[in-house]
Amino acid sequence: MKITVLHGQKHQGSTWHTTRLLLDYLITKGDECQEFYVNDIPPCLGCFTCILKDEEECPHRSMTKPIIQALEQADIIIVETPNYCMGMTGQLKIFFDHMAYRWMTHRPFAAMESKLAIAISTTAGAGARAATKQIAKQLFWWGIPKIYCINQTVAATKWEDVKAQTKLKIEQKVRKVANRVKKDQVKIRRGPYQRFIFKMMGNMQKSGFGAAKDASYWKEQGWI
Repeated sequence: MKITVLHGQKHQGSTWHTTRLLLDYLITKGDECQEFYVNDIPPCLGCFTCILKDEEECPHRSMTKPIIQALEQADIIIVETPNYCMGMTGQLKIFFDHMAYRWMTHRPFAAMESKLAIAISTTAGAGARAATKQIAKQLFWWGIPKIYCINQTVAATKWEDVKAQTKLKIEQKVRKVANRVKKDQVKIRRGPYQRFIFKMMGNMQKSGFGAAKDASYWKEQGWI
């Protein structure tokens, strides 16, 4: 099993420790795990190069390509972010902006439909649930059919200050999700809503509404 972890920030706070707990439950002998931090990726320029021309011509491709390749090769994708102002970190959003061409609207990666994903966020106050929902929305539009969310208010700014009872609650959530992931790996399939969206995007490509490169890609995949 291959696992790719995307960290929304470099500091090792409560969200990072929650992710470590999950990995402890998920990873077994023989599994591969790659971890990436998105802090140094420059903001998307909004140049539409990835959509209208080719993703390889993105001016930041040398930084994003290794991460994207690992995500595409993974069986399980974990995306985590501390809560910043009721949402994901700006650094993580910047990476998601660079993935616009991989949305179902454009050129979704076919193997995404066989992957599982987990979104993780903690917060000292409020907003962790909103942050995981933001991540899940992005992953849904990549075409991932099953996305779990782990979110928790920790009422502390440092992991060391989180109460033992709260840490126990986090561990219980993590263990529950890890067990479900292991069971669900063999029965992943898109739900009705995602299938409807995918079909609608196919009709859009057939009609010539999207970019020419997108339509060519859909034809090459045998989807239209």
